[in-house]
Amino acid sequence: MKLSKISSNSTVELALWRGRDLLSLRNIAPRLTLMDLLGASASLRNDLEQRLNRAHAEDLLDPTQLNFLPPLPENCKILCAGLNYQSHATEVSAPPAEYPNFFIRYEDTLVGHGQALRIPSNSQELDYEGELAVVIGKTCFGPMNDAQALDCVSGYTIFNDASVRDFQFRASQWTLGKNFPATGGCGPVMVSADELPMGAKGLALHTLIDGTVMQTGNTADLIFNVASLIRALAAVTPLRCGDLIITGTPAGVGFTRNPPRFLRAGEHCEIRIEGIGSLINPVTAN
Repeated sequence: MKLSKISSNSTVELALWRGRDLLSLRNIAPRLTLMDLLGASASLRNDLEQRLNRAHAEDLLDPTQLNFLPPLPENCKILCAGLNYQSHATEVSAPPAEYPNFFIRYEDTLVGHGQALRIPSNSQELDYEGELAVVIGKTCFGPMNDAQALDCVSGYTIFNDASVRDFQFRASQWTLGKNFPATGGCGPVMVSADELPMGAKGLALHTLIDGTVMQTGNTADLIFNVASLIRALAAVTPLRCGDLIITGTPAGVGFTRNPPRFLRAGEHCEIRIEGIGSLINPVTAN
């Protein structure tokens, strides 16, 4: 299953992809919510597949005429792992980690595919970070093994954890630099876990600015894999349907370059993840 959350004429709706076709669920399954889809059972998916087989031409959508929203429910938790690619930890000379390093990002800092990332008026250091995001499909809390942890995953999407570096590095905690409005991107699709390798392992990731590759990585390079991140968080806080775990970024971010390379107004930042697709955001200045 490959789903998108879209808006057209101020109406928010859900849509599913079948190959290159995007089908509105407005008539096919009008009562289904995003939470229903994220936590969908096998029987619900089978029923939905049958309904899609009966779709009409009027259910087809033109992606070029839509606004893509982050494929998230409202009021979800967004929990981010920092320094979780070995290549990135090496480039910043971080000591070996015994435990994942988490910080919080807020839903209202995000924009969808095609929407603009905004450079804050009080900083010129907006940096790109291409990342894989894990979408939780059911509540998990307490001790569990890897298989149980991965059973809680609904799917995966693409995330740009763009960071305002001068604010991020003012203190040991990174919250300020991660939560300016419209500084993070998410989407445009959520791909269900059964369509990707177990734990989304071995997926190529690239970040590009105006077509020039800035980051090249692979999820096999994660220091703490998807199951480990879920287990670490679920030991502390209940993870619920729709919550996101952001898994970290590989080497090549802008602040580590000489000279530093931050995002500039008029550019386009693209993140590609194998098996999921591309998240593209233009960059503007406030």
